Amino acid sequence: MGDVAMTVPVIQSVLLQNPQLNITIVSNAFFQPLFHGIERCHFYPANLKQQHKGMKGIFRLYQELKKFTQINAIADLHSVLRSSILKFFFRSGSHKIATIDKGRAEKKALTRKENKISRPLTTTHERYAEVFRQLGLVADIKKQLPVFDVRPVPAGAAAMFETGKKIIGVAPFAQHKEKMYPLEKMQTVVQQLAAKNNKVLLFGGGEKESAVLQQWENDIENVHSVAGKFSFAEELAIISNLSTMVSMDSANMHLAALFGVPVVSIWGATHPYAGFTSWGLLPENIVQADLYCRPCSVFGNKPCYRGDHACMNMIAREMILEKIIRMSDV
Repeated sequence: MGDVAMTVPVIQSVLLQNPQLNITIVSNAFFQPLFHGIERCHFYPANLKQQHKGMKGIFRLYQELKKFTQINAIADLHSVLRSSILKFFFRSGSHKIATIDKGRAEKKALTRKENKISRPLTTTHERYAEVFRQLGLVADIKKQLPVFDVRPVPAGAAAMFETGKKIIGVAPFAQHKEKMYPLEKMQTVVQQLAAKNNKVLLFGGGEKESAVLQQWENDIENVHSVAGKFSFAEELAIISNLSTMVSMDSANMHLAALFGVPVVSIWGATHPYAGFTSWGLLPENIVQADLYCRPCSVFGNKPCYRGDHACMNMIAREMILEKIIRMSDV
């Protein structure tokens, strides 16, 4: 989800700078709310587990897209096997095609154990923008302004916003455990934020995460779990009304950034140098430990070879609280 969310501000910028342009996003249907409200941005759902599964399914998707809209060019922002197959079919029509350069070699140098080359790489937002430039479009993303305005709070969440307190979002989970701050420490952070008369909303997904967050809600006053209780579109509306979002290097960091919500992000096995920071994220709002082994992977999907997960364990709770308090004046 984070990768898809990162395309949103770039696509909006490209559309604003190229008023003759229409863009059709082809992605998982679940992500459609991310693009709602962007003028001249259309969405076509790809169901890769059913009718668009496999080679025949991708060909069916190709045929459907030709009927859905007139396509002059293809911007491959994902560069995986499925998108490559789809591009193959479109080449038969002599469409102009551009593909993202993921910088795999330099990311490998950044994450290897020996002779690590530690330097900031081209951001993913910039890599997306370059794809559109290859197609002859203007794609200036220097001004990283919010994409969307604040949205109305869903009726089911209205009571959470009626107290007049600061509303702080906390998303303690990530796809891979090496990117997660220890849950017992994060629970303490949540307790201290709630004790300062803030309202804390917890974000996550899946049954296991929802169960943990519901237990935190049960145990801590002024804490409410959002996980599993709202649609994705409703969660986006709730996020847009937060005072601050506290997140790992994960999707919620990117979702909050779309609405200009200040983000405090906590980084462990991964590193901002790899280029996956959220839209408009300020360096001073990143919490991380200075360790020779970081980053050990681009996506946090490799186990800690030291065995102690020091990149997260070295981060004191006070470091996180200080960032939140300074940003939110709580």
